[in-house]
Amino acid sequence: MRTLQNWLDDYGVSHQNKTNKIIHWFCVPVIFFSVLGFLVCVPHDFMLKWFDGISEGIASHIHFGTVVVILAMIFYIRLSIVMAIGILVYCLLCLFGISFIESAEPFGFSLLTISVVLFVLAWIVQFIGHKIEGAKPSFLEDIQFLLIGPAWLMSFIFKKIGIIY
Repeated sequence: MRTLQNWLDDYGVSHQNKTNKIIHWFCVPVIFFSVLGFLVCVPHDFMLKWFDGISEGIASHIHFGTVVVILAMIFYIRLSIVMAIGILVYCLLCLFGISFIESAEPFGFSLLTISVVLFVLAWIVQFIGHKIEGAKPSFLEDIQFLLIGPAWLMSFIFKKIGIIY
């Protein structure tokens, strides 16, 4: 099994250019957020059928977003518990923001509309960054790199504040 550091090193190979790195600092979190936004938009009724009998308060927070976060946590925990905790904190912040957007519908836009716009714009900019880099995105080699991008960024934050992952 590859270690977290192996994944981060392999991801870093196609992320050497300063401009591409800066782009990733903005776009990776936006893409992550927008994907969770899509998953939250899956009708709750569909998920509630799977979790029949759970209290209504808990059931209101069960959606594909939480299910995918749990599955992603399994992936991250296998690599590093410390990294998994860092990513979980980011996931919870995303879910909080998504909940706010769902209830407030800023400027009259739904969560789904905002998620689609953010997703498309962030991927366009990501591909521009990789064009500048002269290297294809890592996930084209291995789809698991889609989960490594956030960890790659988190690893820089951890190093900066002295957390060993």
